[in-house]
Formats: sequence, C-alpha cells, structure tokens
Amino acid sequence: MSAIWNTYGGALAKAIGVHLIYVVVAVAIGFVIGAVLGILLSRAPKISVIVLPILSVFQTIPGLAFIGILFLVIGMKPATVIIALAVYAIFPVLKNTYAGILGVDPKYIEAAKGCGMTDYQALRQVELPLASPEIIAGLRMSTIYTVSWAVLASMIGLGGLGDFIYQGTTSNNNTLILLGAIPAAILAILLGLIIDRLQKKLTPRGLQKEVNRR
Repeated sequence: MSAIWNTYGGALAKAIGVHLIYVVVAVAIGFVIGAVLGILLSRAPKISVIVLPILSVFQTIPGLAFIGILFLVIGMKPATVIIALAVYAIFPVLKNTYAGILGVDPKYIEAAKGCGMTDYQALRQVELPLASPEIIAGLRMSTIYTVSWAVLASMIGLGGLGDFIYQGTTSNNNTLILLGAIPAAILAILLGLIIDRLQKKLTPRGLQKEVNRR
C-alpha cells in the first residue's frame, strides 16, 4: 500500500482536488440556474409543459459528445468541463424545485396571503421552506451524478480522477482503475452525507418526520 502511495500519492491527491473543484463549481452554478428556472416555471405551468421536455433533451445527449462539442468551441479549458457539467446538473434541481413548489398545499399559500404577505414573501417564507426537502433532494441527485460525469474531463486532457480510470482501462492496470474509482465513490458518498445534513437543517421541523419516512 505504501509503495502505491509513494508512486501515485501526489498525482492522486491532485486528481481528487481537481475533481472536487469541477463538481463543486458546476453543481453550484447548476443549482442556482435550476432553482431559479424551477421557481419561474412553477409560476407558469402552461409554459412549463413545453419548456421542461425541451430542457430534458440535454439530459439525453451523451456526456462525452457534449464535452467534445464544447471542446471544439471553447478549447481545452476548465470552463469547457464546468459548463458541460453545470448543464447536466441543472435539470434534477429544476425538476425537483418545480415539483416541490407545485406540491405545496394551497391552504398554506392562502394563509400567507391572508396575513398580508406579498407573492415574493409567500414564496420565500412559505413555499420554498415547505418545498426544501424536494429541492435539496434534487441537489443531492445532481451532485452524485456530477461526481461520475466529471470523470469525462480526462477525455479532453483536463484531469480529475478519470485520468486514473482511463489510463487503467487502456493499460489493463486494475490498480489505476481502483485508484480512480474508489475515491470517486467515496467523494459521492461524502458529498451526499453533507447534503443530507444540509437538508435536515433547512427542512422545517414539522416536515422532518415525513422526510425521514421516505
């Protein structure tokens, strides 16, 4: 084990750092865009029936093909990977935000309006807190997916844990494959646990028992 670390330790640590940066930046961008679009579409259900299927088309484009197209346009830059990952990260958040807000019982919104709240206040203080379990679940899904999608960065020479996986597969070296795959799996688990903690903090107490039963 020590021999493996001495040989690959520095490169592995760098790959994990690069991979994590890609994931965090892309998911942060995807979350903001997805949440905003989800809120806007929840205000226009008739339009959402048309827009959501169009946006979902991006999810059907193979990741390697999409990154390849961006590579031709932008070049071998970290922005190429981040944009591609952010696009894929948007839809789970968008879909869950939209569904979560529409799933809020109208009686709570009516009560908020009856208390004199504006539409914005009702959204911020009532709808978003009640929809937070769905929204955070979308963030969790988006993050875990992005950890696996970020492996594709190595296909255009931009590092990450994919370097070990692809080098291992091309040279039939199981050690390299495991050095890339195991940290990626651990990274997905750790980020998922962090988001679970965030969900517990943001979920209203009255909804926590219901969320735990799901």
